Amino acid sequence: MPKLYGYAGKILRVDLTKRRVHVAELDRGLAVQFLGGRGFNSKVLYDGVGPHTDPLGPENRLIFATGPLVGTMFPTACRFNVSAKSPLTGILGDSNAGGHFAAELKFAGYDQVILEGRSREPLYLFINDGEVEFGDASHLWGKDVYETDEMIRADLGDRRIQTAIVGPAAERGVRYAGIYANLMRAAARTGMGTVMASKGVKALVVRGTGSIEVADPRRFEEIVEEVEEEIYGHEQYWPRRRMGTTRILMMANRAGFLPTRHYTSGIFEYAEEVSGERLAEEYNVKTRGCFACTIPCSRFYVVKEGRFAGLYGEGPEYEALGSFTARVGNRDLDLALKANDMCNRLGLDALTTAECISWAMELYEKGLLTREEADGLDLSWGNGEAILTLIEKIAQREGFGDVLADGSRAAAEKLERGLELTMQVKGLDIIMADPRGLKGFGLGYAVASRGGDHLRSEPFIELSDDPRRGLEMFGVPEATLRLAYRGKGKLVSYFEDWCAVIDALEVCKNIMENMEILPFERAAEVIEAATGLSLSASEVRLVGERIVNLERAFNVREGIRRKDDSLPRRFREETLPEGPSSGTVFEQEPMLDEYYAERGWDRETGIPRRGTLERLGLEYVVEDLERLGVTPP
Repeated sequence: MPKLYGYAGKILRVDLTKRRVHVAELDRGLAVQFLGGRGFNSKVLYDGVGPHTDPLGPENRLIFATGPLVGTMFPTACRFNVSAKSPLTGILGDSNAGGHFAAELKFAGYDQVILEGRSREPLYLFINDGEVEFGDASHLWGKDVYETDEMIRADLGDRRIQTAIVGPAAERGVRYAGIYANLMRAAARTGMGTVMASKGVKALVVRGTGSIEVADPRRFEEIVEEVEEEIYGHEQYWPRRRMGTTRILMMANRAGFLPTRHYTSGIFEYAEEVSGERLAEEYNVKTRGCFACTIPCSRFYVVKEGRFAGLYGEGPEYEALGSFTARVGNRDLDLALKANDMCNRLGLDALTTAECISWAMELYEKGLLTREEADGLDLSWGNGEAILTLIEKIAQREGFGDVLADGSRAAAEKLERGLELTMQVKGLDIIMADPRGLKGFGLGYAVASRGGDHLRSEPFIELSDDPRRGLEMFGVPEATLRLAYRGKGKLVSYFEDWCAVIDALEVCKNIMENMEILPFERAAEVIEAATGLSLSASEVRLVGERIVNLERAFNVREGIRRKDDSLPRRFREETLPEGPSSGTVFEQEPMLDEYYAERGWDRETGIPRRGTLERLGLEYVVEDLERLGVTPP
């Protein structure tokens, strides 16, 4: 077989129970069908984690993977996916982060690391240029993310290692704990940190001195230069460099879809006080980029005065910033930065944490939750002391925090009230964009394979409100109008395929997809120059479609059907009270009908049709589903 360039070329399996490792060569067929990253993980997850597996049991697998461009000079090729069955949702779990960890893993010799079983004693894994060591982590258990990173560096005597760490929240079984690379690069959604801690693993540590060879260096360099020139000349370059994703907060507020006081409004009257613009002017002291990045969009901030003077850190991103301000009704920017810092140190998903708190606040405001039930806390909108106290209580699983530690859906079930007020889909809390004001995004929440999430599709072009783009791309002008619902099935299925490819290549979605830098045509060119794999643009999109359908099949095995592709009743029946997005609801059913038609899924059940799976080369999935009593139509 011809050499497979771009990849490290090896997959590492670690049996934690027996403390054994097995190294396998990367299969060329796997690379052709799934490219890398998220694609590799979804394949291993479907094949290796059967239906009804306990997410926190030893049979679950925790899988890290990078993509074929990572470790090269291609701009923003810096990311990794980590996947397992989710303890929060009970379906496919997956998260993605940037920084420098992914490139180091490639330099250490691996494209994918699969953790199986469970260690009897706490440990950390040290992958050092292909060699794997099991380090004692008993002295690290209970330490926060920052403390753990510093202690491991001291233990190993190497400041150049890269770490992916879980915090105390994961150790205590909080079901939405994340994995943190470079201290603050959070793979936080769906509870992947909780799975890692359940396996007795405190950290994955990597150090590599290898390099990545591309198939056609001259052509690859030409493409890199073209991409860099396009990025530097893009109208979004300087806003992204200055504010990163925090620039979204004021934009969302002006458009009237900024989730405020738990989605009871789309406008926050104190938005300017907690905006990305204010952060940039008063708090940010420098920028920071991920490996090979041309837009250093992350920011270091310092709180210079007041109660939290001396607090510093990286970020926050828009989701955390908006979640601890508008979502909970808080106008104190310093306190929001403190809340985000606590989540990073304790290892909590900031978005789900804030949803649990804002949900409890709405119950409290409506008289559905008493002060006594909330450990004596005053959960009025914007009560900063209550917010910080609850973050600590959740991480410690203490008192009312223990009720919230399994997510909003589980909390409502425990309290036997408020389930219709949880802003989640399939157990995963939705992001900081009200779907009544962004209906394509809303459809993406409904059908996303990991639950209420935007990053599986992120149809950013909807924000253009330009019917010409809708007509040009999908033959439906309304597809790119944010308050219209026709054409959204075409919009979301297209962008889901695109996002799956971006996640497989492990480049930055904010740039390569949002800024339209890496469409399918250019992706095909850079894949061939980097790896030697010759795929057409349509074949590249087919990879994305294959990933989406395999993930859907995983969820179908767990019982997911059309009824589960549903947004909370508030969005479907209540209009926003004010602003540019007022007066509309989320027209869920016609959008689902159109989406299923585009996907080739059964309209009644949401199960992929036999012909769809066979067209994608997933015949074995048809056989597997039939064996389990699920017959694809």
